[in-house]
Amino acid sequence: MDYSSDDFANLFSLFNIDQVLRVSVETEEQLHLLASLEEDEFLQLDFWLHPVSSDLPVDVRVPFASLQTVKVFLESNDIPYSVMIKDVQDLLDEEEAEMEADIVRSRTSKSFNFGAYHTLDTIYQWMDILVADHQNLVTKIQIGSSYENRPIYVLKFSTGENRPAIWIDSGIHSREWVSQATGVWTANKIATDYGQDASLTSLLGKMDIFLLIVTNPDGYAYSHTNDRMWRKTRSRNAGSICRGVDPNRNWDAGFGGPGASRNPCSDAYHGPSAHSEVEVQSVVNFVKSHGNFKSFISIHAYSQLLMYPYGYSCTDVPDSRELDTVGRSAVRALSTLYGTRYKVGSICKIIYQASGGSIDWSYNLGIKYSFAFELRDTGRYGFLLPANQIIPTASETWLALKNIMEYVGDHPY
Repeated sequence: MDYSSDDFANLFSLFNIDQVLRVSVETEEQLHLLASLEEDEFLQLDFWLHPVSSDLPVDVRVPFASLQTVKVFLESNDIPYSVMIKDVQDLLDEEEAEMEADIVRSRTSKSFNFGAYHTLDTIYQWMDILVADHQNLVTKIQIGSSYENRPIYVLKFSTGENRPAIWIDSGIHSREWVSQATGVWTANKIATDYGQDASLTSLLGKMDIFLLIVTNPDGYAYSHTNDRMWRKTRSRNAGSICRGVDPNRNWDAGFGGPGASRNPCSDAYHGPSAHSEVEVQSVVNFVKSHGNFKSFISIHAYSQLLMYPYGYSCTDVPDSRELDTVGRSAVRALSTLYGTRYKVGSICKIIYQASGGSIDWSYNLGIKYSFAFELRDTGRYGFLLPANQIIPTASETWLALKNIMEYVGDHPY
């Protein structure tokens, strides 16, 4: 589906003169004060990084109408802050211009631009081309349909039958566009490097790779047509006018615990029950029915982190030492391309306690090598990472992914 200039104008005019503030929390009292701001629905604040610890910064998008109120609140309580993004609309205008230019380019060229953000329809059309061009390696599998009845497609990279497998998903949170873009680039990299890259070819000689590029298709489509900052699914919530569930708080792993919200209007709403979201249930059913996944990797943005379980508990998992070693090896590989620095640790200890997450579920299912990436950057652009960083981000992430996959290939049991 192509979008007109009017469509883009409507989408990208929602955030006129909004700012993103980075708040430096220094005390527990300040943390509680920020948490009270988060509960104030009148202010309509959009927390990109939540107030969870005095050791971590808080990033919050503040609507223009609330800017003075919020800044006065912070200053009167001696809470330091800086302006990370002076005008959200400026970045959205740049993003809009890039997308419109890419639409024009795509009409005059048969080549797919991996350095651009694409709509769901465009990604799905490209997947068919990839499969057609690599029929001996790649197949497309529909594992379910979304709440709004969009297909959920997984790409399978395989050279044999009944192989152990590696799972990779991206785009579970719809506004994290560099995640889906990285998924697209990665799918192409696997297909084109097979037979050329010795380690990848060796891996695919003994294991399959499954890649779900758009885990939350309804949310992703909505982030292109209605609300660029949409995070959740698009399901209806009984008794509430607010739609959607956070699909990474919906898994049966400490469901409903700390770090998830029972408020349907919250971006961290966990949903009415574990696996209530058809998008989550589709992955659960597929992974369980396959029964032989050795690694489960989920790609998010942003913060430059490589994390392993648990999120719902700060207790170390039995394999934490090995997972930490694997993670540190992966981020060393990642850093060799551009020097990008990542932190490694368990979700609960490196970022915050978060219940109902996918890699906690996969680990508890017995998939030891369960990891989650938070891609670029560390806050300068946040969810609005410029398109010119897509290929650098995907390229360095690939080095980490390949490092993990090589290890899993050598330790499949």
